[in-house]
Amino acid sequence: MKCFVTGGAGFIGSHLVDSLLAARCSVTVYDNFISGKHDFISHQQESPDFELLEGDLLNKELLEKSINDHDFVFHLAANPDIRKSTADTRVDLEQGIIATFNVLEAMRKQGIKRIAFTSTSTVYGEATVIPTPEDYGPLIPISLYGASKLGAEALISSYCGSFEMQAWIFRFANIIGSRSTHGIIYDFIQKLKENPEELEILGNGKQNKSYLLVEECVNAMLHAIARSEKSVNIYNLGAEDSTQVTTIAEIVTEELGLEDVAFRYTGGERGWTGDVPRFLLAIDKIKELGWKPKHTSDQAIRKATQTLIKELTANQI
Repeated sequence: MKCFVTGGAGFIGSHLVDSLLAARCSVTVYDNFISGKHDFISHQQESPDFELLEGDLLNKELLEKSINDHDFVFHLAANPDIRKSTADTRVDLEQGIIATFNVLEAMRKQGIKRIAFTSTSTVYGEATVIPTPEDYGPLIPISLYGASKLGAEALISSYCGSFEMQAWIFRFANIIGSRSTHGIIYDFIQKLKENPEELEILGNGKQNKSYLLVEECVNAMLHAIARSEKSVNIYNLGAEDSTQVTTIAEIVTEELGLEDVAFRYTGGERGWTGDVPRFLLAIDKIKELGWKPKHTSDQAIRKATQTLIKELTANQI
Protein backbone atom coordinates (compact mmCIF):
# COMPACT_ATOMS: atom_id res chain seq x y z
CA MET A 1 0.00 0.00 0.00
CA LYS A 2 1.30 3.46 -0.90
CA CYS A 3 0.53 5.91 1.90
CA PHE A 4 0.57 9.72 1.89
CA VAL A 5 1.09 11.14 5.39
CA THR A 6 0.47 14.83 6.00
CA GLY A 7 2.31 16.05 9.07
CA GLY A 8 4.44 12.91 8.93
CA ALA A 9 7.43 14.64 10.55
CA GLY A 10 5.42 15.59 13.62
CA PHE A 11 5.04 13.95 17.01
CA ILE A 12 2.32 11.42 16.19
CA GLY A 13 2.97 11.44 12.45
CA SER A 14 6.57 10.27 12.73
CA HIS A 15 5.53 7.32 14.92
CA LEU A 16 2.86 6.44 12.36
CA VAL A 17 5.47 6.55 9.59
CA ASP A 18 7.66 4.13 11.57
CA SER A 19 4.76 1.70 11.93
CA LEU A 20 3.71 1.93 8.27
CA LEU A 21 7.24 1.28 7.03
CA ALA A 22 7.58 -1.62 9.48
CA ALA A 23 4.40 -3.04 7.91
CA ARG A 24 6.10 -2.84 4.48
CA CYS A 25 4.03 0.07 3.23
CA SER A 26 5.49 2.70 0.93
CA VAL A 27 5.30 6.12 2.64
CA THR A 28 5.41 9.70 1.39
CA VAL A 29 5.69 12.32 4.12
CA TYR A 30 4.31 15.77 3.26
CA ASP A 31 5.21 18.35 5.91
CA ASN A 32 5.86 22.10 6.10
CA PHE A 33 8.09 21.69 9.19
CA ILE A 34 6.42 24.45 11.16
CA SER A 35 6.10 22.00 14.05
CA GLY A 36 7.54 18.83 12.52
CA LYS A 37 11.21 17.94 12.96
CA HIS A 38 13.67 16.46 10.48
CA ASP A 39 15.22 14.56 13.40
CA PHE A 40 11.99 12.61 13.90
CA ILE A 41 12.21 10.96 10.46
CA SER A 42 15.94 11.15 9.66
CA HIS A 43 16.40 7.47 10.56
CA GLN A 44 14.08 6.55 7.68
CA GLN A 45 15.80 8.61 4.99
CA GLU A 46 17.71 5.65 3.53
CA SER A 47 14.65 3.42 3.26
CA PRO A 48 13.72 2.70 -0.38
CA ASP A 49 10.05 2.90 0.62
CA PHE A 50 10.31 6.39 2.14
CA GLU A 51 9.98 9.77 0.44
CA LEU A 52 10.00 13.21 2.04
CA LEU A 53 8.32 16.20 0.44
CA GLU A 54 8.54 19.60 2.11
CA GLY A 55 5.35 21.47 1.33
CA ASP A 56 2.35 23.27 2.76
CA LEU A 57 -1.22 22.03 2.45
CA LEU A 58 -2.25 25.56 1.46
CA ASN A 59 -0.17 25.11 -1.72
CA LYS A 60 -2.90 23.36 -3.71
CA GLU A 61 -0.86 22.88 -6.89
CA LEU A 62 2.04 21.18 -5.11
CA LEU A 63 -0.35 19.12 -2.97
CA GLU A 64 -2.32 17.80 -5.95
CA LYS A 65 0.88 16.88 -7.76
CA SER A 66 2.42 15.22 -4.69
CA ILE A 67 -0.63 13.19 -3.63
CA ASN A 68 -1.09 11.56 -7.03
CA ASP A 69 -0.61 7.78 -7.28
CA HIS A 70 -1.22 7.02 -3.58
CA ASP A 71 -3.67 4.49 -2.17
CA PHE A 72 -4.36 5.90 1.29
CA VAL A 73 -4.08 9.33 2.94
CA PHE A 74 -3.27 9.76 6.62
CA HIS A 75 -4.12 13.39 7.38
CA LEU A 76 -2.36 14.43 10.58
CA ALA A 77 -1.12 17.92 9.70
CA ALA A 78 -2.66 20.63 11.91
CA ASN A 79 -1.83 23.27 14.45
CA PRO A 80 -0.72 21.10 17.39
CA ASP A 81 -1.15 23.69 20.16
CA ILE A 82 -4.70 24.50 21.28
CA ARG A 83 -3.54 27.64 23.09
CA LYS A 84 -1.97 29.16 19.98
CA SER A 85 -5.33 30.01 18.41
CA THR A 86 -6.17 32.59 21.07
CA ALA A 87 -3.24 34.68 19.83
CA ASP A 88 -3.68 33.86 16.13
CA THR A 89 -7.34 33.27 15.36
CA ARG A 90 -6.69 32.26 11.72
CA VAL A 91 -4.25 29.45 12.45
CA ASP A 92 -6.86 26.72 13.00
CA LEU A 93 -9.01 27.93 10.12
CA GLU A 94 -6.10 27.70 7.71
CA GLN A 95 -4.21 24.68 9.10
CA GLY A 96 -7.38 22.83 10.05
CA ILE A 97 -10.42 23.47 7.88
CA ILE A 98 -8.88 24.92 4.70
CA ALA A 99 -5.98 22.46 4.75
CA THR A 100 -8.41 19.54 5.10
CA PHE A 101 -10.55 20.86 2.25
CA ASN A 102 -7.44 21.04 0.07
CA VAL A 103 -6.50 17.47 0.95
CA LEU A 104 -9.99 16.19 0.12
CA GLU A 105 -10.10 18.11 -3.16
CA ALA A 106 -6.70 16.75 -4.15
CA MET A 107 -7.92 13.25 -3.33
CA ARG A 108 -11.10 13.75 -5.36
CA LYS A 109 -9.19 15.00 -8.40
CA GLN A 110 -6.65 12.18 -8.22
CA GLY A 111 -9.19 9.43 -7.54
CA ILE A 112 -7.94 8.52 -4.05
CA LYS A 113 -10.75 7.08 -1.95
CA ARG A 114 -9.48 6.36 1.59
CA ILE A 115 -8.45 8.77 4.36
CA ALA A 116 -7.68 8.54 8.07
CA PHE A 117 -8.00 11.76 10.08
CA THR A 118 -6.71 12.60 13.54
CA SER A 119 -9.40 14.53 15.39
CA THR A 120 -9.72 15.32 19.10
CA SER A 121 -11.81 14.97 22.22
CA THR A 122 -12.27 18.75 22.16
CA VAL A 123 -14.98 18.40 19.47
CA TYR A 124 -17.31 17.30 22.30
CA GLY A 125 -16.82 20.57 24.20
CA GLU A 126 -17.80 20.29 27.87
CA ALA A 127 -19.70 17.02 27.62
CA THR A 128 -22.29 16.21 30.26
CA VAL A 129 -21.99 12.47 29.65
CA ILE A 130 -18.70 11.05 30.98
CA PRO A 131 -17.23 8.75 29.72
CA THR A 132 -18.26 10.36 26.43
CA PRO A 133 -19.26 8.03 23.56
CA GLU A 134 -18.81 8.73 19.84
CA ASP A 135 -22.55 9.34 19.34
CA TYR A 136 -22.75 12.04 22.05
CA GLY A 137 -24.34 15.29 20.94
CA PRO A 138 -24.72 18.07 20.30
CA LEU A 139 -21.02 18.71 19.69
CA ILE A 140 -20.25 22.19 21.02
CA PRO A 141 -16.48 22.84 21.07
CA ILE A 142 -15.24 25.76 23.19
CA SER A 143 -11.89 26.29 21.44
CA LEU A 144 -11.05 27.33 17.89
CA TYR A 145 -8.91 24.21 17.67
CA GLY A 146 -11.90 22.02 18.54
CA ALA A 147 -14.08 23.93 16.09
CA SER A 148 -11.56 23.40 13.28
CA LYS A 149 -11.39 19.67 13.95
CA LEU A 150 -15.19 19.40 14.00
CA GLY A 151 -15.38 21.36 10.76
CA ALA A 152 -12.80 19.06 9.20
CA GLU A 153 -14.77 16.01 10.35
CA ALA A 154 -17.87 17.42 8.63
CA LEU A 155 -15.98 18.02 5.39
CA ILE A 156 -14.60 14.49 5.42
CA SER A 157 -18.03 13.00 6.09
CA SER A 158 -19.59 15.03 3.29
CA TYR A 159 -16.90 14.00 0.80
CA CYS A 160 -17.51 10.37 1.73
CA GLY A 161 -21.22 10.84 1.09
CA SER A 162 -20.75 12.82 -2.13
CA PHE A 163 -17.77 11.13 -3.79
CA GLU A 164 -17.84 7.54 -2.47
CA MET A 165 -14.80 7.98 -0.25
CA GLN A 166 -14.13 6.05 2.94
CA ALA A 167 -12.85 7.61 6.17
CA TRP A 168 -11.57 6.72 9.60
CA ILE A 169 -11.86 9.57 12.11
CA PHE A 170 -10.03 9.22 15.43
CA ARG A 171 -10.93 11.43 18.38
CA PHE A 172 -7.91 11.48 20.66
CA ALA A 173 -7.49 11.91 24.36
CA ASN A 174 -4.16 13.53 25.32
CA ILE A 175 -1.45 11.69 23.40
CA ILE A 176 1.94 11.66 25.11
CA GLY A 177 5.40 10.14 24.79
CA SER A 178 8.58 10.16 22.76
CA ARG A 179 9.21 13.13 20.40
CA SER A 180 6.63 15.32 22.10
CA THR A 181 7.44 19.02 21.63
CA HIS A 182 4.71 20.57 23.77
CA GLY A 183 2.04 19.63 26.28
CA ILE A 184 1.80 19.41 30.04
CA ILE A 185 4.62 16.91 30.69
CA TYR A 186 6.99 18.72 28.35
CA ASP A 187 6.10 22.08 29.92
CA PHE A 188 6.54 20.81 33.49
CA ILE A 189 9.97 19.35 32.72
CA GLN A 190 11.14 22.58 31.11
CA LYS A 191 9.80 24.72 33.95
CA LEU A 192 11.46 22.56 36.60
CA LYS A 193 14.78 22.62 34.77
CA GLU A 194 14.65 26.42 34.94
CA ASN A 195 13.49 26.52 38.56
CA PRO A 196 13.71 23.20 40.46
CA GLU A 197 12.24 24.75 43.60
CA GLU A 198 8.87 25.94 42.28
CA LEU A 199 6.45 24.77 39.59
CA GLU A 200 3.76 26.99 38.11
CA ILE A 201 0.60 25.00 37.39
CA LEU A 202 -2.06 26.57 35.18
CA GLY A 203 -5.51 26.54 36.75
CA ASN A 204 -6.29 24.86 40.07
CA GLY A 205 -4.55 21.55 39.36
CA LYS A 206 -7.84 19.62 39.52
CA GLN A 207 -8.27 19.33 35.75
CA ASN A 208 -8.87 15.63 35.15
CA LYS A 209 -8.10 14.07 31.76
CA SER A 210 -7.19 10.86 29.96
CA TYR A 211 -3.69 10.13 28.62
CA LEU A 212 -2.52 7.59 26.03
CA LEU A 213 1.01 6.72 24.88
CA VAL A 214 1.73 7.64 21.26
CA GLU A 215 2.77 4.10 20.37
CA GLU A 216 -0.57 2.77 21.58
CA CYS A 217 -2.40 5.51 19.72
CA VAL A 218 -0.80 4.55 16.40
CA ASN A 219 -1.42 0.88 17.06
CA ALA A 220 -5.09 1.58 17.73
CA MET A 221 -5.47 3.57 14.50
CA LEU A 222 -4.03 0.81 12.32
CA HIS A 223 -6.01 -1.81 14.23
CA ALA A 224 -9.30 0.00 13.56
CA ILE A 225 -8.54 0.68 9.90
CA ALA A 226 -7.90 -3.01 9.28
CA ARG A 227 -11.13 -4.08 10.99
CA SER A 228 -13.85 -1.53 10.12
CA GLU A 229 -15.50 -1.06 6.75
CA LYS A 230 -18.22 1.61 7.02
CA SER A 231 -18.15 4.66 4.81
CA VAL A 232 -17.35 6.83 7.86
CA ASN A 233 -15.77 5.13 10.86
CA ILE A 234 -15.40 7.21 14.05
CA TYR A 235 -13.48 6.01 17.10
CA ASN A 236 -12.48 7.50 20.42
CA LEU A 237 -8.90 6.68 21.46
CA GLY A 238 -7.74 7.05 25.04
CA ALA A 239 -7.14 5.32 28.35
CA GLU A 240 -10.02 3.98 30.42
CA ASP A 241 -9.27 6.33 33.31
CA SER A 242 -8.10 9.89 33.90
CA THR A 243 -5.49 11.76 35.93
CA GLN A 244 -5.45 15.14 37.69
CA VAL A 245 -2.92 17.79 36.73
CA THR A 246 -1.48 17.88 40.25
CA THR A 247 -0.80 14.14 40.02
CA ILE A 248 1.14 14.75 36.80
CA ALA A 249 3.17 17.42 38.58
CA GLU A 250 3.98 14.97 41.35
CA ILE A 251 5.07 12.27 38.88
CA VAL A 252 7.29 14.68 36.94
CA THR A 253 9.01 16.06 40.05
CA GLU A 254 9.56 12.52 41.33
CA GLU A 255 11.06 11.34 38.05
CA LEU A 256 13.36 14.37 38.01
CA GLY A 257 14.53 13.42 41.49
CA LEU A 258 13.31 16.67 43.04
CA GLU A 259 12.00 17.09 46.57
CA ASP A 260 10.04 19.82 48.35
CA VAL A 261 8.99 21.52 45.12
CA ALA A 262 6.42 24.25 45.77
CA PHE A 263 3.39 24.05 43.48
CA ARG A 264 2.05 27.49 42.54
CA TYR A 265 -1.41 27.48 40.99
CA THR A 266 -2.59 30.32 38.74
CA GLY A 267 -6.20 29.63 39.80
CA GLY A 268 -9.49 28.92 38.08
CA GLU A 269 -10.82 25.62 36.80
CA ARG A 270 -9.29 26.05 33.32
CA GLY A 271 -5.61 26.06 32.46
CA TRP A 272 -6.19 28.44 29.53
CA THR A 273 -8.99 29.84 27.39
CA GLY A 274 -10.69 26.94 25.63
CA ASP A 275 -9.37 24.33 28.07
CA VAL A 276 -11.86 21.55 28.88
CA PRO A 277 -11.13 20.87 32.56
CA ARG A 278 -12.54 17.34 32.66
CA PHE A 279 -12.97 14.66 30.04
CA LEU A 280 -12.90 10.91 29.69
CA LEU A 281 -13.68 9.18 26.42
CA ALA A 282 -15.72 6.01 26.18
CA ILE A 283 -13.67 3.50 24.18
CA ASP A 284 -16.16 0.61 24.09
CA LYS A 285 -16.48 0.92 20.32
CA ILE A 286 -12.82 0.24 19.52
CA LYS A 287 -12.64 -2.37 22.28
CA GLU A 288 -15.30 -4.29 20.34
CA LEU A 289 -12.71 -4.54 17.55
CA GLY A 290 -10.27 -6.22 19.93
CA TRP A 291 -8.08 -3.27 20.97
CA LYS A 292 -7.64 -1.81 24.42
CA PRO A 293 -4.88 0.30 26.05
CA LYS A 294 -2.10 -1.51 27.88
CA HIS A 295 -1.47 1.33 30.34
CA THR A 296 -3.54 3.43 32.70
CA SER A 297 -3.25 7.21 32.42
CA ASP A 298 -0.87 7.32 35.42
CA GLN A 299 1.31 4.58 33.93
CA ALA A 300 1.39 6.31 30.55
CA ILE A 301 2.32 9.63 32.18
CA ARG A 302 5.19 8.07 34.14
CA LYS A 303 6.54 6.25 31.09
CA ALA A 304 6.24 9.34 28.90
CA THR A 305 7.95 11.46 31.56
CA GLN A 306 10.88 9.06 31.77
CA THR A 307 11.23 9.07 27.98
CA LEU A 308 11.03 12.84 27.62
CA ILE A 309 13.55 13.46 30.40
CA LYS A 310 16.04 11.24 28.55
CA GLU A 311 15.34 12.92 25.19
CA LEU A 312 15.53 16.48 26.52
CA THR A 313 18.70 15.71 28.47
CA ALA A 314 20.34 14.14 25.38
CA ASN A 315 19.46 17.17 23.25
CA GLN A 316 21.21 19.47 25.70
CA ILE A 317 24.53 17.62 25.47
